[in-house]
Amino acid sequence: MDRLGDLDIFSRVATTGSMSQAARDLGMSPPVISKRIKRLEERLGTRLLQRTTRQIALTDAGRGFHERVLAILASVEEAENWVAQRAMLARGPLRISAPTTFGRLHVAPHLVRFMERYPEISLDLSLSDSFVDVVGDGFDVAIRIADLADTSLVARRLAPNHRVLCATPDYLEKHGAPATLADLVSHRLLVHNADHWRLEGPEGVVTVPVASAIATNSSEVIREAVIAGLGIALRSTWDVGPELRSNKLTIVLPRYRASHRVGIYAVYPSRRHLPQRTRVFIDFLLELYGSVPSWDQGLVLPPP
Repeated sequence: MDRLGDLDIFSRVATTGSMSQAARDLGMSPPVISKRIKRLEERLGTRLLQRTTRQIALTDAGRGFHERVLAILASVEEAENWVAQRAMLARGPLRISAPTTFGRLHVAPHLVRFMERYPEISLDLSLSDSFVDVVGDGFDVAIRIADLADTSLVARRLAPNHRVLCATPDYLEKHGAPATLADLVSHRLLVHNADHWRLEGPEGVVTVPVASAIATNSSEVIREAVIAGLGIALRSTWDVGPELRSNKLTIVLPRYRASHRVGIYAVYPSRRHLPQRTRVFIDFLLELYGSVPSWDQGLVLPPP
């Protein structure tokens, strides 16, 4: 039984002095309004309204009841406004998942500034290269570097992800720079958790078999290996941007790179009732990375 709705209907009738006007205001028919008023009176065991052909007037019981109903409805409105305002406050715990290296380089260093801006948010940052279940593992938002053209989650693109083949100038001087993809077979290649590279080039998408010179499940090990001059690796500019800018690393086979469809995304379960703490964190990352992220600034990247 919609008791609160009955009170709202009674208050509207009492205020307007007309069931027809109350019906128009509430988007109901006059017979429904009349039926709800009658049900309310039967439940209370007293008449609240005196009805004549020309007007509706409150009985003594109706006047006293109306005063109290107005107070109840005002309290309900105040309570709803309080909840709505709290929902708009950026506060409470925020659970974030991010890839290990990206999180260490491009999330963790900026958390102090975020928490200074939003001191009522407490952060739980989990760094892992595993593909976490955002909903099942209880995360509010996850940062993913992937092709998310098809996902059941909501995905907000934060930045592009440029992945290029690279090596040190010393390595290329000793072993020669490959001129074609076929030349890679005679080079020391570095990769983790994969046996091929999927690249886009002049002829479209190509798959290059890779036998890594180092067996590891750590992307950071491969990063250190390529910077040390041990071979050629496929690395993201967010990972080796400073080394490319300083010429510690050189782009190899610049006409080839990983899929342009792969981006850096914030993913979360639903747009509906998105907590304000999640919203402001995503907005913070968008502001932080900008249209050209800091790791890509100053780089001359070949067109995809």
